[in-house]
Amino acid sequence: MNYNIITQDIINASTQFGFLEANVTKMIIDSDTQNKYKEWINNNYHGDMEYLKRNLELKLNPLILHNNTLSIICVKVPYLNNNINYHKQRLNSHNQAYISSYALGRDYHKVVKQQLKKYAIWINEYLKEYNLNLSYRAFTDSAPIMEVYLAKQANLGFIGKNTLLIDPKNGSMFFLGELFTNLPLVTLTKEIKASCGSCNKCIEVCPTKAFVAPHILDARRCISYLTIENKNSIPLEFRKLIGNRIYGCDDCQLFCPWNKFNKQTLLPDFEERYSISQLTLTEAFNLTKEQWQKLTQGTSIYRIGYDSWLRNVAVALGNAPTSQEVIQALQSKLYYSSLMVQEHIKWALKEHNIW
Repeated sequence: MNYNIITQDIINASTQFGFLEANVTKMIIDSDTQNKYKEWINNNYHGDMEYLKRNLELKLNPLILHNNTLSIICVKVPYLNNNINYHKQRLNSHNQAYISSYALGRDYHKVVKQQLKKYAIWINEYLKEYNLNLSYRAFTDSAPIMEVYLAKQANLGFIGKNTLLIDPKNGSMFFLGELFTNLPLVTLTKEIKASCGSCNKCIEVCPTKAFVAPHILDARRCISYLTIENKNSIPLEFRKLIGNRIYGCDDCQLFCPWNKFNKQTLLPDFEERYSISQLTLTEAFNLTKEQWQKLTQGTSIYRIGYDSWLRNVAVALGNAPTSQEVIQALQSKLYYSSLMVQEHIKWALKEHNIW
């Protein structure tokens, strides 16, 4: 059985499913990487994301995550529908509600897993000529897996100073996915030696200075964490720095020089829904709960809940240029919101010298 040929055929087929590229890796996390991750957790850089701390044995030993796994197929799935300049323009429009570019279409957890399953079906059909059967599990940001490290080990890119996987030919604005398989596949390409060199752009542009050092992110300072994972009040020290970002942050990618090579998605599911990137801050804040649910259902935004949405938009309105429209929007929900949202509205009104 020539597994070099089998691997090459499987890898070549990956582009049929909207993947930029696929490759194979082993199930071993080296001791240096394990120790760095443990140190990151011990420094509490994960904030309230306790799931990053749980199941540590599984995370550091992918071999035991799925029985009978002999190799992992890693894939990259691009999600952009517009070029980088379009998203920079959104960020610089101070009355516009900036939603991270990855969240403008259908929830990526569903899309990537769906495409991985289609890929697995194709692989199983292909294997019939060798009298082989595929046993697999599909993952994408949905299990205790060190996805970036595994993708690097599969030679799909290098880990940048912003802690993300960077492909010198395709930038970094893609999702990662994995098929844990029972096949003894082989890694066919060589390690990518590229690096960030002396460039520190991602560290320099981060609004909240969330990078403690190159390759080390303090999630507690990250705008993506503050607006998505954080369920409590946003600390005062970060509110002005959040600007008009109401869901996530793309800065460490938007300004990364490697992303001038970024590829756009071929998957219709990642097409923007309801022109959500065009929402103004007042439009975003004036949405009723029912309107918000209809707008965001099926997207990754939906999981933060309406209260966190209002909290985030209230902060962004506090940072917006003062206008009667902004003040009226804030005042309209002051006494019809949760205590957490009210607190952020009051802060925003003070920023406009009201209250």
